[in-house]
Amino acid sequence: MAVLITGGAGYIGSHTCVELLNSGYEIIVVDCMVNSNPEALKRVQEITGKSFLFYEIDLLDRDGLNNIFIENSIETVIHFASLKAIGESVQNPLKYYQNNITGTINLCQTMQAHGVKKLVFSSSATVYGVSENIPITEDFPLLATNPYGRTKLMIEEILRDLYLSDNSWSITLLRYFNPIGAHPSGLIGENPNGVPNNLLPYIAQVAVGKLKVLNVFGSDYATQDGTGVRDYIHVVDLAIGHLKALQQIILDTGRGIHTYNLGSGKGYSVLELLRTFEQASGKTIPYKFVERRPGDVGICYADILKAKKNLGWVAERDIKVMCEDAWNWQINNPNGY
Repeated sequence: MAVLITGGAGYIGSHTCVELLNSGYEIIVVDCMVNSNPEALKRVQEITGKSFLFYEIDLLDRDGLNNIFIENSIETVIHFASLKAIGESVQNPLKYYQNNITGTINLCQTMQAHGVKKLVFSSSATVYGVSENIPITEDFPLLATNPYGRTKLMIEEILRDLYLSDNSWSITLLRYFNPIGAHPSGLIGENPNGVPNNLLPYIAQVAVGKLKVLNVFGSDYATQDGTGVRDYIHVVDLAIGHLKALQQIILDTGRGIHTYNLGSGKGYSVLELLRTFEQASGKTIPYKFVERRPGDVGICYADILKAKKNLGWVAERDIKVMCEDAWNWQINNPNGY
Protein backbone atom coordinates (compact mmCIF):
# COMPACT_ATOMS: atom_id res chain seq x y z
CA MET A 1 0.00 0.00 0.00
CA ALA A 2 1.41 3.33 -1.10
CA VAL A 3 1.38 6.90 0.15
CA LEU A 4 0.29 9.37 -2.54
CA ILE A 5 2.15 12.69 -2.24
CA THR A 6 0.63 15.58 -4.16
CA GLY A 7 3.10 18.38 -4.85
CA GLY A 8 5.90 15.97 -4.03
CA ALA A 9 8.46 17.72 -6.24
CA GLY A 10 8.14 20.99 -4.31
CA TYR A 11 10.35 22.30 -1.51
CA ILE A 12 8.62 20.66 1.46
CA GLY A 13 7.24 17.79 -0.60
CA SER A 14 10.64 16.65 -1.87
CA HIS A 15 12.11 16.62 1.64
CA THR A 16 9.11 14.65 2.88
CA CYS A 17 9.62 12.13 0.07
CA VAL A 18 13.15 11.57 1.37
CA GLU A 19 11.99 10.96 4.94
CA LEU A 20 9.24 8.55 3.88
CA LEU A 21 11.49 6.57 1.53
CA ASN A 22 14.21 6.34 4.18
CA SER A 23 11.59 5.04 6.61
CA GLY A 24 10.55 2.25 4.25
CA TYR A 25 7.34 3.66 2.76
CA GLU A 26 6.28 3.14 -0.84
CA ILE A 27 5.41 6.51 -2.34
CA ILE A 28 3.71 7.80 -5.49
CA VAL A 29 4.32 11.43 -6.43
CA VAL A 30 1.88 13.69 -8.28
CA ASP A 31 3.02 17.15 -9.38
CA CYS A 32 2.02 19.43 -12.26
CA MET A 33 5.49 21.07 -12.16
CA VAL A 34 4.13 24.63 -12.35
CA ASN A 35 6.28 25.62 -9.34
CA SER A 36 8.57 22.59 -9.23
CA ASN A 37 11.39 20.95 -11.15
CA PRO A 38 11.69 17.27 -12.14
CA GLU A 39 15.36 17.42 -11.13
CA ALA A 40 14.23 17.51 -7.50
CA LEU A 41 12.73 14.03 -7.83
CA LYS A 42 15.86 12.69 -9.50
CA ARG A 43 17.84 13.96 -6.55
CA VAL A 44 15.41 12.40 -4.08
CA GLN A 45 16.22 9.08 -5.75
CA GLU A 46 19.94 9.89 -5.56
CA ILE A 47 19.74 10.65 -1.81
CA THR A 48 17.66 7.60 -0.92
CA GLY A 49 18.79 5.08 -3.54
CA LYS A 50 15.12 4.23 -4.05
CA SER A 51 12.74 4.63 -6.99
CA PHE A 52 9.07 5.56 -7.04
CA LEU A 53 6.24 6.27 -9.45
CA PHE A 54 5.69 9.83 -10.68
CA TYR A 55 2.67 11.29 -12.48
CA GLU A 56 2.87 14.74 -14.01
CA ILE A 57 -0.74 15.83 -13.75
CA ASP A 58 -2.74 18.73 -12.31
CA LEU A 59 -5.29 18.01 -9.59
CA LEU A 60 -7.79 19.86 -11.77
CA ASP A 61 -7.50 16.88 -14.15
CA ARG A 62 -10.10 14.63 -12.55
CA ASP A 63 -9.74 11.79 -15.06
CA GLY A 64 -5.96 11.73 -14.69
CA LEU A 65 -6.28 11.73 -10.90
CA ASN A 66 -8.84 8.94 -10.98
CA ASN A 67 -6.56 6.80 -13.13
CA ILE A 68 -3.80 7.01 -10.51
CA PHE A 69 -6.15 5.49 -7.93
CA ILE A 70 -7.29 2.84 -10.43
CA GLU A 71 -3.71 1.86 -11.31
CA ASN A 72 -2.31 1.80 -7.76
CA SER A 73 -3.14 0.56 -4.30
CA ILE A 74 -3.13 3.77 -2.23
CA GLU A 75 -3.63 3.81 1.53
CA THR A 76 -2.91 7.41 2.54
CA VAL A 77 -2.49 10.83 0.93
CA ILE A 78 -0.21 13.72 1.92
CA HIS A 79 -1.54 16.80 0.16
CA PHE A 80 1.00 19.57 -0.52
CA ALA A 81 -0.05 20.65 -4.02
CA SER A 82 -1.09 24.32 -4.15
CA LEU A 83 -0.15 27.72 -5.47
CA LYS A 84 1.52 29.56 -2.61
CA ALA A 85 2.73 33.10 -3.43
CA ILE A 86 0.87 35.58 -1.23
CA GLY A 87 1.50 38.56 -3.53
CA GLU A 88 0.32 36.70 -6.61
CA SER A 89 -2.79 35.54 -4.74
CA VAL A 90 -3.72 39.16 -4.07
CA GLN A 91 -3.27 40.04 -7.76
CA ASN A 92 -5.04 36.94 -9.11
CA PRO A 93 -7.34 35.54 -6.41
CA LEU A 94 -9.57 33.53 -8.77
CA LYS A 95 -6.56 31.55 -9.95
CA TYR A 96 -5.77 30.62 -6.34
CA TYR A 97 -9.33 29.74 -5.39
CA GLN A 98 -9.76 27.59 -8.47
CA ASN A 99 -6.43 25.79 -8.18
CA ASN A 100 -6.15 25.27 -4.43
CA ILE A 101 -9.78 24.69 -3.48
CA THR A 102 -11.10 22.94 -6.60
CA GLY A 103 -7.96 20.78 -6.76
CA THR A 104 -8.49 19.69 -3.15
CA ILE A 105 -12.17 18.93 -3.72
CA ASN A 106 -11.26 16.82 -6.76
CA LEU A 107 -8.69 14.98 -4.67
CA CYS A 108 -11.10 14.29 -1.80
CA GLN A 109 -13.88 13.16 -4.14
CA THR A 110 -11.47 10.78 -5.86
CA MET A 111 -10.22 9.47 -2.52
CA GLN A 112 -13.80 8.94 -1.37
CA ALA A 113 -14.73 7.11 -4.57
CA HIS A 114 -11.85 4.68 -4.01
CA GLY A 115 -12.35 4.23 -0.26
CA VAL A 116 -9.16 6.06 0.70
CA LYS A 117 -9.95 8.13 3.80
CA LYS A 118 -6.62 8.95 5.38
CA LEU A 119 -5.26 12.42 4.64
CA VAL A 120 -2.48 14.69 5.89
CA PHE A 121 -3.08 18.26 4.70
CA SER A 122 -0.42 20.93 4.25
CA SER A 123 -1.94 23.99 5.88
CA SER A 124 -0.24 27.18 7.08
CA ALA A 125 0.10 29.55 10.02
CA THR A 126 -1.36 32.18 7.68
CA VAL A 127 -4.78 30.89 8.80
CA TYR A 128 -4.23 32.73 12.10
CA GLY A 129 -4.01 36.09 10.34
CA VAL A 130 -2.54 38.91 12.42
CA SER A 131 -2.30 37.88 16.06
CA GLU A 132 -0.79 40.07 18.76
CA ASN A 133 -0.76 37.20 21.28
CA ILE A 134 2.10 34.71 21.49
CA PRO A 135 2.83 31.87 21.43
CA ILE A 136 0.09 30.87 18.98
CA THR A 137 -1.86 27.77 19.95
CA GLU A 138 -4.05 25.68 17.65
CA ASP A 139 -7.25 27.06 19.22
CA PHE A 140 -6.47 30.70 18.37
CA PRO A 141 -9.09 32.57 16.28
CA LEU A 142 -8.70 32.01 12.53
CA LEU A 143 -8.71 35.01 10.21
CA ALA A 144 -6.56 34.79 7.09
CA THR A 145 -5.65 38.17 5.55
CA ASN A 146 -4.91 37.26 1.91
CA PRO A 147 -6.38 34.94 -0.74
CA TYR A 148 -3.61 32.34 -0.34
CA GLY A 149 -4.23 32.10 3.39
CA ARG A 150 -7.99 32.05 2.85
CA THR A 151 -7.67 29.06 0.51
CA LYS A 152 -5.88 27.17 3.29
CA LEU A 153 -8.52 28.20 5.82
CA MET A 154 -11.39 27.29 3.48
CA ILE A 155 -9.84 23.89 2.78
CA GLU A 156 -9.53 23.27 6.52
CA GLU A 157 -13.26 24.04 6.86
CA ILE A 158 -14.09 21.78 3.90
CA LEU A 159 -12.14 18.94 5.52
CA ARG A 160 -13.89 19.50 8.86
CA ASP A 161 -17.26 19.31 7.11
CA LEU A 162 -16.12 16.17 5.28
CA TYR A 163 -15.25 14.49 8.57
CA LEU A 164 -18.56 15.55 10.14
CA SER A 165 -20.39 13.95 7.21
CA ASP A 166 -18.38 10.73 7.47
CA ASN A 167 -16.42 10.06 10.63
CA SER A 168 -14.55 7.12 9.11
CA TRP A 169 -12.08 9.70 7.75
CA SER A 170 -8.74 10.33 9.48
CA ILE A 171 -7.52 13.83 8.68
CA THR A 172 -4.56 15.76 10.06
CA LEU A 173 -4.10 19.48 9.40
CA LEU A 174 -0.50 20.67 9.76
CA ARG A 175 -0.03 24.42 10.15
CA TYR A 176 3.53 25.39 9.19
CA PHE A 177 5.30 28.45 10.46
CA ASN A 178 8.43 29.49 8.46
CA PRO A 179 10.24 26.56 6.77
CA ILE A 180 13.88 27.26 5.86
CA GLY A 181 17.09 25.31 5.29
CA ALA A 182 17.76 22.40 2.97
CA HIS A 183 18.70 18.74 3.00
CA PRO A 184 22.21 18.36 4.49
CA SER A 185 23.39 16.68 1.27
CA GLY A 186 22.94 19.99 -0.54
CA LEU A 187 21.08 18.15 -3.31
CA ILE A 188 17.57 19.46 -2.64
CA GLY A 189 16.45 22.81 -1.27
CA GLU A 190 14.22 25.81 -1.82
CA ASN A 191 14.14 26.82 -5.47
CA PRO A 192 11.94 29.92 -5.86
CA ASN A 193 10.88 31.23 -9.25
CA GLY A 194 12.10 34.80 -9.80
CA VAL A 195 12.69 37.09 -6.80
CA PRO A 196 12.18 35.07 -3.60
CA ASN A 197 9.11 35.80 -1.48
CA ASN A 198 10.70 34.35 1.65
CA LEU A 199 13.48 35.82 3.76
CA LEU A 200 16.19 33.16 3.79
CA PRO A 201 16.29 32.44 0.03
CA TYR A 202 16.52 36.22 -0.46
CA ILE A 203 19.48 36.42 1.96
CA ALA A 204 21.14 33.45 0.24
CA GLN A 205 20.76 34.99 -3.22
CA VAL A 206 22.30 38.24 -1.97
CA ALA A 207 25.17 36.18 -0.54
CA VAL A 208 25.94 34.60 -3.94
CA GLY A 209 25.55 37.89 -5.78
CA LYS A 210 22.29 37.17 -7.61
CA LEU A 211 20.60 40.03 -5.75
CA LYS A 212 22.30 43.23 -4.60
CA VAL A 213 20.73 44.08 -1.25
CA LEU A 214 18.26 42.69 1.26
CA ASN A 215 15.22 44.82 2.07
CA VAL A 216 14.35 44.60 5.76
CA PHE A 217 10.73 45.57 6.29
CA GLY A 218 10.54 47.66 9.46
CA SER A 219 13.11 48.64 12.07
CA ASP A 220 10.87 49.95 14.84
CA TYR A 221 9.08 46.88 16.16
CA ALA A 222 9.06 46.28 19.91
CA THR A 223 11.70 43.54 19.59
CA GLN A 224 15.31 43.16 20.68
CA ASP A 225 16.68 44.85 17.55
CA GLY A 226 13.58 46.49 16.07
CA THR A 227 13.08 43.90 13.33
CA GLY A 228 10.28 41.36 13.07
CA VAL A 229 10.56 38.06 14.94
CA ARG A 230 9.36 34.83 13.34
CA ASP A 231 9.35 31.11 14.04
CA TYR A 232 11.75 29.40 11.62
CA ILE A 233 11.76 25.62 11.27
CA HIS A 234 14.24 23.44 9.41
CA VAL A 235 12.55 21.83 6.40
CA VAL A 236 13.88 18.39 7.43
CA ASP A 237 12.24 18.77 10.86
CA LEU A 238 9.05 19.78 9.08
CA ALA A 239 9.26 16.70 6.83
CA ILE A 240 9.70 14.49 9.89
CA GLY A 241 6.56 16.10 11.31
CA HIS A 242 4.67 14.78 8.28
CA LEU A 243 6.16 11.34 8.85
CA LYS A 244 4.93 11.38 12.47
CA ALA A 245 1.45 12.50 11.40
CA LEU A 246 1.36 9.78 8.75
CA GLN A 247 2.40 7.11 11.25
CA GLN A 248 -0.38 8.18 13.60
CA ILE A 249 -2.99 7.95 10.84
CA ILE A 250 -1.78 4.60 9.50
CA LEU A 251 -1.78 3.09 13.00
CA ASP A 252 -5.39 4.30 13.23
CA THR A 253 -4.67 6.30 16.36
CA GLY A 254 -5.41 9.41 14.32
CA ARG A 255 -9.10 8.66 13.60
CA GLY A 256 -10.92 11.99 13.54
CA ILE A 257 -9.68 15.41 12.47
CA HIS A 258 -6.64 16.85 14.24
CA THR A 259 -4.73 20.10 13.94
CA TYR A 260 -1.07 20.71 14.82
CA ASN A 261 1.30 23.64 14.68
CA LEU A 262 4.69 22.73 13.23
CA GLY A 263 7.33 25.26 14.23
CA SER A 264 10.38 25.50 16.44
CA GLY A 265 8.46 27.23 19.22
CA LYS A 266 11.13 29.96 19.23
CA GLY A 267 11.32 33.40 17.67
CA TYR A 268 14.28 34.79 15.72
CA SER A 269 14.55 38.35 14.41
CA VAL A 270 15.39 39.26 10.82
CA LEU A 271 18.78 40.60 11.86
CA GLU A 272 19.47 37.56 14.04
CA LEU A 273 18.82 35.29 11.07
CA LEU A 274 20.94 37.51 8.84
CA ARG A 275 23.91 37.51 11.26
CA THR A 276 23.71 33.74 11.67
CA PHE A 277 23.70 33.30 7.90
CA GLU A 278 26.73 35.59 7.60
CA GLN A 279 28.59 33.33 10.05
CA ALA A 280 27.54 30.21 8.15
CA SER A 281 28.52 31.59 4.74
CA GLY A 282 31.47 33.82 5.59
CA LYS A 283 29.75 36.53 3.53
CA THR A 284 28.67 40.03 4.44
CA ILE A 285 25.03 40.59 3.52
CA PRO A 286 24.23 44.20 2.55
CA TYR A 287 20.78 45.30 3.70
CA LYS A 288 18.63 48.38 4.03
CA PHE A 289 15.59 49.20 6.11
CA VAL A 290 12.36 49.95 4.29
CA GLU A 291 8.80 50.60 5.43
CA ARG A 292 6.84 47.94 7.25
CA ARG A 293 4.57 45.79 5.12
CA PRO A 294 0.83 46.13 5.80
CA GLY A 295 -0.42 43.47 8.18
CA ASP A 296 2.98 42.43 9.55
CA VAL A 297 3.20 41.95 13.31
CA GLY A 298 6.30 42.35 15.44
CA ILE A 299 6.50 38.87 16.95
CA CYS A 300 5.00 35.55 15.86
CA TYR A 301 5.92 32.05 16.98
CA ALA A 302 4.18 28.76 17.65
CA ASP A 303 3.14 26.86 20.70
CA ILE A 304 4.22 23.33 19.78
CA LEU A 305 3.19 21.40 22.89
CA LYS A 306 0.28 19.65 21.17
CA ALA A 307 2.50 18.15 18.44
CA LYS A 308 5.04 17.11 21.07
CA LYS A 309 2.39 15.41 23.21
CA ASN A 310 0.30 13.74 20.50
CA LEU A 311 2.77 13.11 17.69
CA GLY A 312 5.96 12.72 19.70
CA TRP A 313 7.52 15.39 17.50
CA VAL A 314 9.75 18.37 18.22
CA ALA A 315 11.98 20.42 15.93
CA GLU A 316 15.61 19.46 16.64
CA ARG A 317 17.70 21.62 14.30
CA ASP A 318 18.60 25.12 15.47
CA ILE A 319 18.96 28.33 13.48
CA LYS A 320 22.70 27.75 12.97
CA VAL A 321 22.06 24.41 11.23
CA MET A 322 19.20 25.95 9.22
CA CYS A 323 21.56 28.61 7.85
CA GLU A 324 24.45 26.21 7.25
CA ASP A 325 22.25 23.83 5.26
CA ALA A 326 20.64 26.66 3.31
CA TRP A 327 24.08 28.00 2.37
CA ASN A 328 25.32 24.53 1.42
CA TRP A 329 22.34 24.22 -0.96
CA GLN A 330 22.77 27.72 -2.38
CA ILE A 331 26.54 27.53 -2.98
CA ASN A 332 26.21 24.14 -4.70
CA ASN A 333 23.16 25.24 -6.71
CA PRO A 334 23.59 28.98 -7.33
CA ASN A 335 20.94 28.93 -10.06
CA GLY A 336 18.68 26.35 -8.42
CA TYR A 337 17.96 23.06 -10.15
